[in-house]
Amino acid sequence: MATAPAAADTTLSQDWAAEVRRLAESRDAVILAHNYQRPEIQDVADHTGDSLALSRLAAEVDASTIVFCGVHFMAETAKILSPEKTVLLPDLAAGCSLADTVTAEDVRAWRAEHPGAVVVAYVNTSAAVKAETDICCTSSNAADVVRSVPEDREILFLPDQFLGAHVKRVTGRENIHVWMGECHVHAGIDGHTLRERVAAEPDAELYVHPECGCATSALYLVGSGAVPQDRVKVLSTGGMLSAAEESKADKVLIATETGMLHQLRAANPVTAFEPVNPRAECHYMKMITAEKLLATLRDGTGEIRVDDDTAAKARRSVERMVAIGTPSRGGE
Repeated sequence: MATAPAAADTTLSQDWAAEVRRLAESRDAVILAHNYQRPEIQDVADHTGDSLALSRLAAEVDASTIVFCGVHFMAETAKILSPEKTVLLPDLAAGCSLADTVTAEDVRAWRAEHPGAVVVAYVNTSAAVKAETDICCTSSNAADVVRSVPEDREILFLPDQFLGAHVKRVTGRENIHVWMGECHVHAGIDGHTLRERVAAEPDAELYVHPECGCATSALYLVGSGAVPQDRVKVLSTGGMLSAAEESKADKVLIATETGMLHQLRAANPVTAFEPVNPRAECHYMKMITAEKLLATLRDGTGEIRVDDDTAAKARRSVERMVAIGTPSRGGE
């Protein structure tokens, strides 16, 4: 009796996945899933990755419809880079606490306070904010983007304060003003929690996303000698996946949203990947459910629209970043 529910669940999953694939083919759609999505969404997707890599891929594929399983700003970015395609988001209410910390009006006011400054925006921002900035960045190329700006120019970096602090630290650049925004999930992975987990797992490696509130603590542990430098890596989600594929560690502690564990464990089933904070779950990311994906494919709901003027200005900021160089696996 105990095995019956599992068998039924398996059958249901197989039937659902088959229907998703059938509807996607009939709609000429490609399904893209962010690394933080639910496991079943990641497994049925044509491609899984970080938001910018997926958006660039969306621009390259032949499909006329992009179903983006992520959050609103990600689907907007896909639309910006693929204006001729239909972009669908299975739940239009799937937002982002980090993107919501800054508006286009905020950027204009901040720029007015610092005439001549260069505005650098993390890709985790709305299309309207990207349209008001000079150049975008990802977590893995933010330092290179900042280094591309002449040293005598002030930089306004937004919206993530922890990524901004990380960039200031690695570039040694002092004339960077950082917007005080944060991702509520990454901010919740704090230094105290990190130190407790590291103390409990003294032999484990540690991968830390630079959006995390514990990034500074991780580097302090290295500087103080509490943790060997070769065991701590500050990485984007794409960087984590690359590192996981090559890791020979018995265990790796992961400081980012817990959805990332699904990809890491698939990439390296030998190493044990565990979250620094098992409660680090983004409810916005988990709003894309199996039922909502099916409904979007069936009914064509959740279309993303970006007006032409905003899209053109935002596209310019993204393309300037790409001209500097984009990591092979994208990068937030």
